[in-house]
Formats: sequence, structure tokens, C-alpha cells
Amino acid sequence: MSTTISGSNGIVFPDATSMQTGQQQACKAWVNFNGQGTVAIRRAFNVSSITDNGTGDYTVNLTTAMPDVNGTVTGATTETVGSFLGGLRCVMPSFSSTSSIRLGVVYTNGGTVDTQYIGIAVFR
Repeated sequence: MSTTISGSNGIVFPDATSMQTGQQQACKAWVNFNGQGTVAIRRAFNVSSITDNGTGDYTVNLTTAMPDVNGTVTGATTETVGSFLGGLRCVMPSFSSTSSIRLGVVYTNGGTVDTQYIGIAVFR
């Protein structure tokens, strides 16, 4: 079921079911998690768990699988204050399967690193 707000353009917001199964081009999953020490999810939508595969290497497991791997995944991380060690950090996520996203956190020089704040979003 959708909610409509009356107005000159009539804005329609999809409900959670439509966002997961419809063609709504909405964010289908997202997570904000701690990637240092014991990995812990802070907040998430459509994410069941995260697997720590090693330094700077994570698998994000989805609660509801995507219909295929033709979506887009974007990610970001922040530098922990006082720990800048020689380069910017970036998150490189991609679909492992329809039910998981594999991501790496690396310095610009290519070395992997665990960071305190990591976030990804999945669009399809």
C-alpha cells in the first residue's frame, strides 16, 4: 500500500513491501557498522548480519535477496581521529550473490584496513 500526499504534483511514497519487490528504484538495503575489533551493526535495513573475513574485508548478508545482481552498491568510511596512516580510505563494494555484498576497505596505496565507521547502500 502506498501513501499519497495531495498537492499540486501528488507525491507517492512506496511502503516497505513495494520497495523490496516493486520497480521503485529505492534503496533496497543499507547498513552502518563498526569494522574494528568485533564487527557490530549500528543501524541497518534489510541486512541480517556481517561477516568479518579479515582485515578490511567484509561480507554484508541481506535479509531479503535481490532478484539479480544488476543493482548498484555504494559505500563510505571515515577516518578515525588520530589514526591517519598514509592515505585516504575507500570502500569497494560489489555483489557476491543476490543475498550478499562483499566489500573491502583500502588505503589509496592498496593496503587493507579495518575502520570504525563503514556504511553501504544498495540500489536497484
